[in-house]
Amino acid sequence: MSAVDALLEQARRQLGHRVAPQEAAALQEAGGLLVDIRYAELRERDGTIPGALIIERNELEWRLDPTGEHRAPEATHHGLPVVVICNEGYASSLAALSLRQLGLHRATDLAGGFQAWRRAGLAVGLGVGG
Repeated sequence: MSAVDALLEQARRQLGHRVAPQEAAALQEAGGLLVDIRYAELRERDGTIPGALIIERNELEWRLDPTGEHRAPEATHHGLPVVVICNEGYASSLAALSLRQLGLHRATDLAGGFQAWRRAGLAVGLGVGG
């Protein structure tokens, strides 16, 4: 096993439950925050999830830290349910664990990423978003 595979396995153990597309949609409907960390080319190619907050991976911690001066307006408190979404559900596991380390104790990720969302037949918008 490679070092990055071991890191990913450890992150997923610490996260525990990762959400399926329908569960992510239900969390969003109930006031949770879906955060798309894919880069612009993927969003342009495949579309976006309506209502998801677009924050590319390199800005994630700064934009979602409720105590930070660079936080997004949506980052209101540490108890906010956050579902991180990448393209296929790998980088999002590492990103969600990083958010947990910032105190966002309900952060998790979408198993299978945006591609799983799309395969589930859930709504997809056009363009890069953000």
